[in-house]
Amino acid sequence: MVHSLERTKQNKLLTGLVAHDNITRLELLYEVNKKAENSATRLQDMLEQVITMSREVVNAEAALVLLFQDYGNELYYEMTNSPVGRTLRQEKMNGQYGIAGQVVHTNQPLIVHDVSRNSNFHQAIDEAIGFVTKSLVCAPLNVKHKTIGVIEILNKRDGSVFDEQDLKAVASIANTAAMAIENTQTQQSLLEAYRSTIMAMAATIDAKDRLTQGHSERVMEYSLKAGSALSISNEEAQVLEYASALHDVGKIVIDAGILGKPGPLTPGEWEIMHTHPSVGAKLLKEIPCMERAAELVLRHHERYDGTGYPDRLRGEAIPLGARIIAAAEAFDTMTTDRPYRSALSIDAAVKELNKCAGKQFCPIAVEGLLAGLHLDKSKK
Repeated sequence: MVHSLERTKQNKLLTGLVAHDNITRLELLYEVNKKAENSATRLQDMLEQVITMSREVVNAEAALVLLFQDYGNELYYEMTNSPVGRTLRQEKMNGQYGIAGQVVHTNQPLIVHDVSRNSNFHQAIDEAIGFVTKSLVCAPLNVKHKTIGVIEILNKRDGSVFDEQDLKAVASIANTAAMAIENTQTQQSLLEAYRSTIMAMAATIDAKDRLTQGHSERVMEYSLKAGSALSISNEEAQVLEYASALHDVGKIVIDAGILGKPGPLTPGEWEIMHTHPSVGAKLLKEIPCMERAAELVLRHHERYDGTGYPDRLRGEAIPLGARIIAAAEAFDTMTTDRPYRSALSIDAAVKELNKCAGKQFCPIAVEGLLAGLHLDKSKK
């Protein structure tokens, strides 16, 4: 018995340390992540402006950027400003060949007055997209002695040829574009690290009970699909992503014996279980970027009819994100095996959601969830 109690204490300590470590990592990433979120759009806009400016400065029909991805040899059409932009973004080319490959290899900008007379020019892209390239200027995108891609300017609008002034202008624009692209890629990596930390925290919670493994990730997936069906904003979607992944973070302090109990919980055990939204919200409020997500975590067990917890909020007094999470969590709980019962069928779960819409669940959240998961809403 003594050994069992000691082991329980050790497990709680270890779990707490894991949670604390993840929260610390979130705090360390917070400042950089906010800069990434706030400036990523601005950098993308800046890159669009750079591409547009390059077209206008040299009076060209089209401009585009090709980038290497994942340290490979293939160049991808990352951003374009041309009549065939969307089609181009589906194409790629070997970065060792063609005019772009020549520019990468020599690391020097290049004018091609007549591509039909250049043996390095490949017409496959033109043929694929229905565009006729006559002449071009191509310059390398260099960052810290590394070539990350090229910028190409195609065809003078007035039919004339590109000159040395055009070449210098494109080379100068390429330097600006290269910095913008590098910053965007770095920021995206930081954002992915931030999200990975959040999912690590969610996995830590789910790991306390083998029967709930993957629960948080599924709830996040269902919630985001519901949010998309309801046309929530990008900012609301990000808050919903974090909150739904971490909706059960407060369970980190609850004994695994209660979480995985095969029979009914006692009144005292239910009282403990009912603390997890408040505990989770308190944990997340310590992280500035999680303040809005903390509110959704706090409210995800409120019920639409006002009989939920912790504060018996009713109807639209409950944040929409929390109402979405409540429906998504209930759907996942119903459709997975639990210690006290086997999983329900999808149809049975849909019927239960519809039956409880307007009572336990928000009708709008249920409608969004079923639409997002492409499930038959008519099941009664």
